[in-house]
This record gives sequence, structure tokens and C-alpha cells, in this order.
Amino acid sequence: MLDKRIIVMLPAYNEEKDLPALLHRIQCALEKWAKYQVVVVDDGSTDHTAQIVRDAAMKMPVELIQHPQNMGLGAAMRTGLKAAAQNSDVVITLDADNSQDPELIRTMVQRLDEGFDVVIASRFQPGAQEVGVPPFRVFLSHLSSTGIRTLVRYPGVRDYTCGFRAYRAETLRNLIAIFGDNFIRENGFSCMFELLLNLRTLNARASEVPLVLRYDLKEGVSKMRIFRTMWRYVITLTRGFLPITWRITSKHE
Repeated sequence: MLDKRIIVMLPAYNEEKDLPALLHRIQCALEKWAKYQVVVVDDGSTDHTAQIVRDAAMKMPVELIQHPQNMGLGAAMRTGLKAAAQNSDVVITLDADNSQDPELIRTMVQRLDEGFDVVIASRFQPGAQEVGVPPFRVFLSHLSSTGIRTLVRYPGVRDYTCGFRAYRAETLRNLIAIFGDNFIRENGFSCMFELLLNLRTLNARASEVPLVLRYDLKEGVSKMRIFRTMWRYVITLTRGFLPITWRITSKHE
């Protein structure tokens, strides 16, 4: 069994349809291999998401953190990463919609052991697939990714927005110590891009493994507002080139 303590952090908003299957897959992937805990940040869900987590806690190590109202993915990531980084060696984040395979966690942790600080499950590495994703969304994600890669050029990174990542917890603790709560200011989906830009400031070493994204397995509807998210990418990118002192002191959005 791996001697590292792994915390899997799931930001969740109205995921009652997909969360039970995902929690079961995480348990199957990790229970005989790692010392792990799951932390679910329920971002003000109005369905049975919280009760599903409470029920799962009878069978596996899972903790529920609740926001009193929906505050956005960035706020859930901020809450969850701060909690997860405190008492762990590795922090895994993935989407709560069951579209990403927890079996990949083992490969990602092994890559961290090679000396990297963040490992991304990437849609843009050889061997990656996107199954069941609407063609227009595939087109927009590839278009935006190409633009971001051209401008940012973070060594080792091709997928700047995927939420399935493995972080060295010490790196996250250093990031939070420097930025405070402003290690994530964006409250929408652009927070994943912002987090990488801030890690780049710390010269965090990044790598990727190919992801098979299975939208055909998710039952819930997507919460992403595509054009608003793309606009926030532009704002986040612009902010990423500003001095670090300004990024640390500006307010959440």
C-alpha cells in the first residue's frame, strides 16, 4: 500500500445523479492501494447531494463540507483545496459528474513521484479521447486551448482547464501561504486556469497524462456557461501577466 496520504477533493453542485457512481469508483480504485479520504464540497446544492455523501460515509472515508448557498466552482475549489492540503501528501481534484476515471489517479501519483508538483489528466496528449462530448464544445475547447498554450507556454502543460489533477500538497500549501485566499479569485470555471497561472509563478513543475473523458457516462446536465467562461479566460489570462503583488491583493470575482 502507498504510504502517502491522498485526499480526493470533489466540488459538487446538484450532482445526485452522478455522485453515487463516482464515489463507488473512487473506492474501488483506491481502497486496496492507498491511504485516502474523499472530501466533497457541496456548493449549496438543492438536491440530495449532501445526503448521498452522508450515506457514503457509512461505507468509505468521506467528509462533507457544505456552503450555505451556491457560490461557484472557484469558491468550492478554494474551500476544498485549503482543507485538503492541510493534512495530506497528495491532493486529487476531479469533476463530480462521473466523466473522469479514478483509476487514472494511480498513474498521476506515480508521476508526482518522478519530481513533478502538478499532474494534469489531459485531453490533448496522445491517447486521449473525448467520448460523448458535443462537437461544438470540443471545437471551442480545442480552440481556446490552442490560444492559451500559444500565450502562456507553461512547460509540460497542454490542457489548462481540465479539473482532474494531482497536486503535491506541499506545493499547494506554499501557494496558499503566498497568495492567501487569492490563490483562487475566479468563482467560475476559469478558476482551473487561474490556479495553473499562479502555480507557474511558483515555478511548479507540471506534467500530463492522457485522459479519456466520458461524457456518455454522466447523467446530470452541464453547469458551464460556455461563452461567459471563455470571456473569463481572457480576463484571467490578462491578470496572469500582472505583477504578483497585484494578484495577491485584488478581490475575488
